[in-house]
Amino acid sequence: MNQQTLHSFHIPVLGLGYSIDTPVKVARFGISSVISIMDDHLIEKMRAYHCLQAGISYEPIAINEDDHRARRITAYLNVVDEIVARQIEQLRALPFDKDNELIKYFELLPDDSFAKEMYCKMSALNEGNEKRILQEELRGLIRAGDIDVNVMVKLDKSNVDAVGNPLPNEYSDALAAFRGFAKSNLTSSIVFSAGYNPRLYNYIEQFSDFFPDENGHLKKKIILKVSDYRSALVQGKILAKKGLWISEFRIESGLNCGGHAFPTDGLLLGPILEEFKNKRKELKSEIFDMCNAANAEKGIQTFSQQPKMKITVQGGIGTANENSFLLEHYVLDGTGWGSPFLLVPEATNVDKDTLNELASAKKEDYYLSNASPLGIAFNNFRKSSAEKQRHERMAKGRPGSPCYKKFLSTDTEFTIAPICTASREYQNLKLKQLREKALPAEQYETEYSRITEKDCLCEGLGAATLLKDGIPLSHHLSAVTICPGPNLAYFSGVFSLTEMVNHIYGRMNILNSLYRPNMFINELHLYIDHFKKKIESSFSLNPKQVKSLQTFRTNLLAGIDYYNDMISCLKKEGDQYISTMKEELEQAAILLTNHMQVALVPEMKTA
Repeated sequence: MNQQTLHSFHIPVLGLGYSIDTPVKVARFGISSVISIMDDHLIEKMRAYHCLQAGISYEPIAINEDDHRARRITAYLNVVDEIVARQIEQLRALPFDKDNELIKYFELLPDDSFAKEMYCKMSALNEGNEKRILQEELRGLIRAGDIDVNVMVKLDKSNVDAVGNPLPNEYSDALAAFRGFAKSNLTSSIVFSAGYNPRLYNYIEQFSDFFPDENGHLKKKIILKVSDYRSALVQGKILAKKGLWISEFRIESGLNCGGHAFPTDGLLLGPILEEFKNKRKELKSEIFDMCNAANAEKGIQTFSQQPKMKITVQGGIGTANENSFLLEHYVLDGTGWGSPFLLVPEATNVDKDTLNELASAKKEDYYLSNASPLGIAFNNFRKSSAEKQRHERMAKGRPGSPCYKKFLSTDTEFTIAPICTASREYQNLKLKQLREKALPAEQYETEYSRITEKDCLCEGLGAATLLKDGIPLSHHLSAVTICPGPNLAYFSGVFSLTEMVNHIYGRMNILNSLYRPNMFINELHLYIDHFKKKIESSFSLNPKQVKSLQTFRTNLLAGIDYYNDMISCLKKEGDQYISTMKEELEQAAILLTNHMQVALVPEMKTA
């Protein structure tokens, strides 16, 4: 690690509320994290809360005020930035005594970091001038972790004014959220996730902070969350042609992360990382040339040399060996650890009841659901209070949720104005339609479950934050939705920040006793399950579907071959670990063959 590097991991965005103030909790220790800026209602509540806690004056921004969404986001991010700056100033002023946050700052750092090595050298010295000099140098090395933000780019509902007239494009949900970040005081990054939004990408060009200054520096940077190399190249080139540099490609495992799941066509994480490793220079060079050419044509500042472009990965990492292997073998700039931090109250917002359920959960309590109104697979938790509430509403004959925030209102099957498929309004209309079909009982129950499985994420993903901090609930809705990745099954208990960071760096082990395969094997199993469900969900398969399944299977088998070749590179793992992993790869290949044979039996085909 170079002198500027602090931690080798970041905490990704965790739902709407779970990491909404994580920077206030961990940035002073040099740990970077990501805030969701999609829910301005929750953001306004959190601004009021943190202003009160920090003694900062608070002027509310009402929902009927002009540009309220962007202004709320800007105001909140400025408050977070001010709080973290104060914390860093206070940290630097502390003495190097035991059990204070200055000591904690350096103790948390990875052992091979420049600052940690200097700290250890200083700690070994007796009192004297040399020690005092090193202490001042150490204070100069202290810096905060990044306060980054996240926008799901396709959540971009157009909005209307108070009398129902359409507002201009820049008042849409995604553009207003982006503007909120763009106008903030932060010097950090925005993470674009969940697809491509042309009007948002075009809008970025209006903000100078995303272009190089006279020294080639960017005040605000762009991170693209991607699933594979092709999507990185395509989106990177689209932005580069506008003169916009991609400071980081954040690769996310399609099925081994929390929140919404975005499976690939059977492309596995290992081969994807290998492609990035092999084509990294080519990717950077192509985007750099396009970016500079675009800015030269605009007559604005160009880069005198290639700026840094990070490649990072997140999703399903569970051990220090996996973490270090990813960094070293694929020459990555960092890793993301998300779901395990839900068990760390010092870092995230999980209410007491939900935290207790997570701490004692079993593997089967985590599952991939169809709960999201977006129609995208969603990682869910069976023991959440939102799941309990959903079943209670159905039992009372009142399925669906009241819909206040409308961030996920996209359906126009029954109405002119879009409504949410988790709303009571939509589900009542859809179930009425279903009853009129007079389907056989079994088919009716299947369709009924499919409709009523949708749940309110706008309220549920923020409720835990309000409950934990004692903030008045929105519309008295207290049910908590939580979306941990399947990897959380291997962590049991509640942990301190120190314990989790020490686990990441291999200074302790906090995994439970459940057998845990390698992260690549876990992802492979998830993809095989996904492949099996794709087959089982089709009573008959047309030629196009068969071809799609064959492509999916071919990609998975290619991934298995890759892992069989790569396995010898796992130098830190023992012989038994390697032997077991080989057996698991062999069994996975057999399973895939068997599943495909079932899919192709004559009675399942159509003409």
